[in-house]
Amino acid sequence: EINGEMEKETPMNRLLQGDVGSGKTVISIIAAYKAVKSGYQAAIMAPTAILADQHLKNYTKMLEPYGIRCELLVSSVTKKNKEKILERLANGDIDILIGTHALLEDNVVFKNLGLVVTDEQHRFGVKQRAKIVSKGNNPDVIVMSATPIPRTLALILYGDLDISIIDELPPNRKKIETYAVGKEMEERVTAFVKKLIGEGRQAYIVCPLVEDSDDDADLKSVTALAEKYKTEVYSEYRVEYLHGKMKAKEKDDIMQRFKDGEIDILISTTVIEVGVDVPNASIMVIENAERFGLAQLHQLRGRVGRGEYQSYCILKNNGHGEVSKERMKVMCQTNDGFIISEKDLELRGS
Repeated sequence: EINGEMEKETPMNRLLQGDVGSGKTVISIIAAYKAVKSGYQAAIMAPTAILADQHLKNYTKMLEPYGIRCELLVSSVTKKNKEKILERLANGDIDILIGTHALLEDNVVFKNLGLVVTDEQHRFGVKQRAKIVSKGNNPDVIVMSATPIPRTLALILYGDLDISIIDELPPNRKKIETYAVGKEMEERVTAFVKKLIGEGRQAYIVCPLVEDSDDDADLKSVTALAEKYKTEVYSEYRVEYLHGKMKAKEKDDIMQRFKDGEIDILISTTVIEVGVDVPNASIMVIENAERFGLAQLHQLRGRVGRGEYQSYCILKNNGHGEVSKERMKVMCQTNDGFIISEKDLELRGS
């Protein structure tokens, strides 16, 4: 679909949806290759610096052998380097520019922009999408999303886009084993996490809140939990925590250290749900899982199972309602994001 549309007279406007790890990035790389070999430049926009950096590595690895020049533009680039990049971009020495919102600035000028790819589209507003598109002369546009949206809903949300769906995963991906447990299983879960770390793996522990709130004593906050896990439960391991109120640089540093294997257990709020790739992390424990929507649980779960190791997702469920049980059941039964999002729509309404 993309290949054919890039050859048409009219610009392409396409939403590319596929589950976590289904290969959207590879498709965007092929499209960028086609654009560059046809004499155009491509812009790839991602919501975070970590993600942009990850794309740069993937793009470079695949495209450098073909003489295609990729460059990274994020806010942390020094002023001097930035000037060089902008100059090379304007005279066509850079074929593919990958970056964050930094690409939207007025002084970022392309010589001949023919393809725009925005990753994790829901993190960008309509205006931002329009702004990057305006830097070219009606370029082709691919909008990527790893949050599977039922087709009916996608048409309402993105009425201006055609939809392409990748509905299969690459070979050799092991299915993530998912279990829903109650309070009584606490110790077994802890023992299991320790066993996997002993084998050299890493773990995520996700919780819904940053600070302790008075109104709900049951909800474990990141800071309180991190303290308990660091000093008591997992005191012999390297434990760090991450939440949205931290400065971007702090977050990036911690994620980078986790990626490099310097942290065993990362306790976090949902800030980790998007696109971070740590193949060695093989277990995720989600505290108060009843507090998350199905689509969100599915997104979170997609952070594990990205390497060759069998991975696990453990949902700690303190909810007693029928809906909450039903949601946990769906999560344990299927790994198909499209089925999950249909069910979410059914249970929670649009």
